[in-house]
Amino acid sequence: MEYEGVVYRPPSEANSLILQATIGCARNTCRFCNMYKGRRFRAKAAGQIISELQQMRALCRFPVRRIFLADGDALILKTDTLRSVLLAIRRIFPESERVSTYGAPQDILGKTPDELKMLRSLGLTLVYTGIESGSDAVLKAIDKRVTAAEMIESGLRLKECGIQQSVTFISGLGGAPLMKEHAIESARVLSAIKPAYASCLTLLVEPEAPLYGDVAAGRFQLLPPEKIVDEMELFLSHVDSEGTVFRSNHASNYIALAGNFNRDIPRMLAQLETAKKRCAFKPEDWRAL
Repeated sequence: MEYEGVVYRPPSEANSLILQATIGCARNTCRFCNMYKGRRFRAKAAGQIISELQQMRALCRFPVRRIFLADGDALILKTDTLRSVLLAIRRIFPESERVSTYGAPQDILGKTPDELKMLRSLGLTLVYTGIESGSDAVLKAIDKRVTAAEMIESGLRLKECGIQQSVTFISGLGGAPLMKEHAIESARVLSAIKPAYASCLTLLVEPEAPLYGDVAAGRFQLLPPEKIVDEMELFLSHVDSEGTVFRSNHASNYIALAGNFNRDIPRMLAQLETAKKRCAFKPEDWRAL
C-alpha cells in the first residue's frame, strides 16, 4: 500500500499497524493545527481498505496486536464501511487485540448507540478525541466548530456503548485572557466524561497553522512556561475523574507529568510547584510536535 502525505497517529499507537482509511481531516478548520492543511479530505472505499489490509498481511511476518485507523477522523466513515473493515481485520489479522481511531464529537454523535455498540462488538475498542478545551469561548476562537456540551454528550455516548476514549487538551490555547476559563472549563468537561485516558499538550504554533499569523502580529500571545504551569495547577485543582490515566509528557510540554486521577493529583501539583521554584522547564528549542 502507499501512504499519502504525512501520517499522524497518537503516541500510544507507536507500535500499531497504521491503516490509512481516510486521507486528511474532514473538517480541517482548527486554527492552531497545521497537520492536514493543503490536503483534500476523502474517504477510501471499503474494498480498497480491505485490499490494503491483505497487502499488509503479506508483508507482516509478525503478530499484529494493534491496528490504528488513520487519518484525522476515520470514524466519519459510513457505519457499513467500518463494519466491513472491522470484519476484514478479524479475518486477516485474527491475532489483533485492539482497533482504534481518531473520532471527532460530530462523528461520534453521527452514529446511533446501536451502531457504536455493533462496532465495539467487532473490535473497535478505543477512540481518540481532541477536545482541546472545555471553554466555548476558546473553542470558538480556534474555530473548532463544536461545543463543550457536544464534547460531553459524545464522550458519554462512547462510554455507554463500551468504547474507551482518550481525550486531549492543549495548554495555553486560550492565551492570557482566557487562561483561567480554559483551565477550569476543561477540567469540568473531563470530570463530566471521566474518560479512560486523558493527555495534555502545550500549544506550539507552526508557520503553516492559521494561528501563526496572529502570533507573529502580536494579536495572540503565547503563554510563558510559568503561566502554563499556573494554568495546569488550576486545571488539576478542578479535576474529578477517578481512575483516568493522565499523561502530560508530550514533546511540546515544558514539564512532564504522569499519573492517575484523582489519586496522583497532589503529587503532580507538588511537582509543578517544585518546577516553578527551580525554573526547571524544558528549553524552548527542545520542544516539538
